[in-house]
Amino acid sequence: MKVLHVIPSISSKLGGPTQVILNLVQALQAEGISAEIATTNDDIEGVIADVPLCQRVEYEGVPVWFFPRSARLKEFLPAISFTNWLWQNIQNYDILDNHYLFSYLPTCAAMIAQGQGVPYTVRTMGQLAPWALAQSKLRKQIYSTVFESRNLAHAAVVHSTSVGEMEDTIRFGVKPPKIVLPLGVHPPAKIADAKHQIREQYHISEQVPIVLFLSRLHYKKRPELLIQTLSHLAAQEQQFHLILAGSGETEYVQFLHEMVASLNLAAQTSFVGFVSGYEKDLLLQGSDLFVLPTYSENFGIALAEAMVSGLPVVTTPGTQIAPEIAQAKAGMIVEGEIEPLQAAIAHLLNSPQLRHELGENGRLFALEHYSWPAIAKKLALVYQDILNKSWESPPSLRDATRTTLSRVGRNNG
Repeated sequence: MKVLHVIPSISSKLGGPTQVILNLVQALQAEGISAEIATTNDDIEGVIADVPLCQRVEYEGVPVWFFPRSARLKEFLPAISFTNWLWQNIQNYDILDNHYLFSYLPTCAAMIAQGQGVPYTVRTMGQLAPWALAQSKLRKQIYSTVFESRNLAHAAVVHSTSVGEMEDTIRFGVKPPKIVLPLGVHPPAKIADAKHQIREQYHISEQVPIVLFLSRLHYKKRPELLIQTLSHLAAQEQQFHLILAGSGETEYVQFLHEMVASLNLAAQTSFVGFVSGYEKDLLLQGSDLFVLPTYSENFGIALAEAMVSGLPVVTTPGTQIAPEIAQAKAGMIVEGEIEPLQAAIAHLLNSPQLRHELGENGRLFALEHYSWPAIAKKLALVYQDILNKSWESPPSLRDATRTTLSRVGRNNG
């Protein structure tokens, strides 16, 4: 079986989605499935340097096809060379697995799959959540009418990572079979003296608890709400040190720096930028509390990483795995407002034993439910089931799509 995963970008600066697709493809390969990725060379503010274009290369241990982005229109990322390549090569694959909505590559891939009768799945990546649909609302309504509703309707399977995300797809009117399959995380190698190392590295007293925010620095994640909340705790002489780990657009990051300074939190805050590997594990194991006051998360891979590292979490109902976190007693779910967030953080900062209990509960839950090998086995069965059912798009749709896309292919050949 040969599967092509299509995603707009695998820039490391995007955090969760990039980790997910790389780890998923590796896990599928371990199951004997030939899996590849097709994407652009986008790197948010620039392009990924030194990657060969329009050819298969090994990248981060997996086979990837990079295509030059033609422009950067937020997440749309058109890549005309991808259209021509996929039109000519899609029959080399048994299934397409499309990640994301409202973006050129997965939209184009779905249309070509319909035109050539190749089954495809769709991962909505939280894009059908009410908060997400409210962003650029008119543009998404038009895009849905012209492209996305049809592409979703003719998918072989629509993949959600949580029950809440599946409910969003149902509200949107999605009819194809739906599966709920969580994302995975790798248990980190234990760093015995992580708490000591992190305090030495960032000059933090051993007696001061560390609050960690590790995610993209983006208004959707609401780091500014966390900063505002902690300023209230600082006014009450609550001890803490905030570490903000992640990258973001320059103007927004500067805004956060200015907010920290204006609230007199500079001495209690460290901006450490994007982290990965050992540095990331060190932060997750050396901190005392993980907080993500997000508007919306289809899964929240950073939360799952915190849990598997034994770190108690505080997040909002906008996180689709919030019910699982609550059920596992791995953290606290509070409304995204200063008062409830402040109460939850203060309670945990002053309760070391509770932090330990919640962290251990989360670690055990994540080890059992967020295992990449187990997830890959289940997804492989889904792929096989699709092929056994001999999926194909309706002839009328297939003919119309083929005519449109063959014209695109000729014009860009």
